[in-house]
Amino acid sequence: MNMLEIKHLDKSFGSKQVLHDLNLVVPQGSIFGFVGENGAGKTTTMRLVLGLEKSDRGQIEINHELVHFGQTPTNRFTGYLPDVPAFYNYLTPREYLKLCAQITKIPARQQSSRIDELLSLVGLANVKQRINGFSRGMKQRLGIAQALLNRPQLLICDEPTSALDPQGRQEFLELLASLRGQTTILFSTHILPDVERICDQVGILHDGQLRAVGSLATLKQQYAQPLLQITMATAQEAATLAQWLQQNPSLAKDAITTDASVITIPDAQENNQTWTAVLEALTQQTLIPLKIEQVAPSLEQIFLKVVQPT
Repeated sequence: MNMLEIKHLDKSFGSKQVLHDLNLVVPQGSIFGFVGENGAGKTTTMRLVLGLEKSDRGQIEINHELVHFGQTPTNRFTGYLPDVPAFYNYLTPREYLKLCAQITKIPARQQSSRIDELLSLVGLANVKQRINGFSRGMKQRLGIAQALLNRPQLLICDEPTSALDPQGRQEFLELLASLRGQTTILFSTHILPDVERICDQVGILHDGQLRAVGSLATLKQQYAQPLLQITMATAQEAATLAQWLQQNPSLAKDAITTDASVITIPDAQENNQTWTAVLEALTQQTLIPLKIEQVAPSLEQIFLKVVQPT
């Protein structure tokens, strides 16, 4: 079953077309990474899903109900965390969630227990200070508590980690991962390692078009080769080896990269030609590597291949 379906969606602002025939399916229960560079159309897509923008063409369904521009009833299924959540800063976290519970018409008898549950979930149970004294990470945690207040079937997070420090990002991603199986999550970001950490489905948006979609394993198999990494004792040894490898006609010269003492080569896996070339080069130069290992391709490698001009 699919929680979200987008069909043939177009959207322009003036003469600029932001989305071009966008088709997207988000399976129920998945954590779906919606990735693309800034300006790719991710936020516009999410605003359309929430009924905050009017599309030029196409349709959107949440839980098999059509989304309409304006006051759409499908928002009863959704929770939303924008990249910069706004609050009434003079309130405490509990007061703010109490206000949100009243606005969303959560029954009064359920409000207190639900607020306690969420404040505990996001690590703010014992915080008494007002929101104006919160760090960015604390505001993001309060934002997700607000987004989960009405027990949404679809949680939409728009660039939620873009301004967080490394510790804040880790805490937030762990929180999202803990929701796996409880709600479907549409997670928009341009920070690709975040997607690799928690998402089971990925869609790559580029210039308003969905260029690739599937599980991370499927995308790796379809778009990227494994990599062979050789770690040498010194940067000089790595440079010497790389120079020798670039002379081997069986290897793509431009694909051989060095970073300090580490050389990276795409592993074609055909007749072990990459391994053979590396071992021959090491023998010819009488070099001994510290380590040779095959490394799985990263989402960044997939992304760059998918969005490159054809």
